[in-house]
Amino acid sequence: METIDWSNLSFGYMKTDYNVRSYFKDGAWSKPQETTSEEITMHMASTCLHYGQEAFEGLKAFRGKDGKIRIFRLKENALRLQDTSRGIMMEVLPLDIFEETVIKAVKLNERFIPPYGTGAALYIRPLLIGTGAQVGVKPANEYTFLVFVTPVGPYFKEGFKPTPVVILRGYDRAAPLGTGTFKVGGNYAASLVAGEVAHKKGYSAVLYLDAKEKKYIDECGPANFFGIKDNTYITPQSTSILPSITNKSLMQLAEDMGMKVERRQVPEEELATLEEAGQVGTAAVISPILRVDDLDENKSYIISKDGKAGPWSTKLYEKLRGIQLGDEPDTHGWNTVLD
Repeated sequence: METIDWSNLSFGYMKTDYNVRSYFKDGAWSKPQETTSEEITMHMASTCLHYGQEAFEGLKAFRGKDGKIRIFRLKENALRLQDTSRGIMMEVLPLDIFEETVIKAVKLNERFIPPYGTGAALYIRPLLIGTGAQVGVKPANEYTFLVFVTPVGPYFKEGFKPTPVVILRGYDRAAPLGTGTFKVGGNYAASLVAGEVAHKKGYSAVLYLDAKEKKYIDECGPANFFGIKDNTYITPQSTSILPSITNKSLMQLAEDMGMKVERRQVPEEELATLEEAGQVGTAAVISPILRVDDLDENKSYIISKDGKAGPWSTKLYEKLRGIQLGDEPDTHGWNTVLD
């Protein structure tokens, strides 16, 4: 293996030794098996290609100072994949197969887990696709589940530093009663054009408003949104937001720290009253927000007055990272520690 510069990894794909797969056929799931192939062979009429029967997850494994490997919130990701599967009528993957496949993929690629203190992690990508052939619009009768891993650095090149985001009213990420609450590729495809527009204008992400009334904050393109004011952690509630496991974890930690937690509709105007705000997700953990520009309305909401992450965001970020790395007590039992 070439020497990896662990401290300067980007958030991208790097070939590792193995991926692990399980197949659903004739009414049963196969035992997870490893392969060195990076290719998938499927029928040209597979439902994932034509009707969007595709779901994925994203989680991370970390090497602690004690040398142990910790996978963060493994079961929670398995449960969310099950929820997505029900939402787009895919065969529901049993929890034990999800967990066995993920753990096997991590162990087989252990040499790619970045060392403690580098700021990098092993990103884990479970993927479930409909591979049965259909021409009519209906669910497949065969599915492929696979897990691959790759070492990654920060999702945002700025790291834990506030960046500007933009409201673009001409775009929606998901419909109010559509697939927004499920982790499917179609939601990300729907965000690509707006995301590219935002990046060209110098923003790290789009902050979407609700698709129905364009009054309330929904979420950022790749992440959930949160705001902090008056000792309260506030995050939007909506029928088109993906339930972020990182956000769920931060809400619990905020409560543990004595903050109030509110999950509710957040009108755009409330941005003017926030003391701190951020984007949250597996890839970035927390990416603090510098300001929010609403270009169509010619408004700008300054969140960080000094250009630095706020005190609560910093505390939450450090606490969550500490738990993931084994530096802080895992009082909620979020980590799966490998032998």
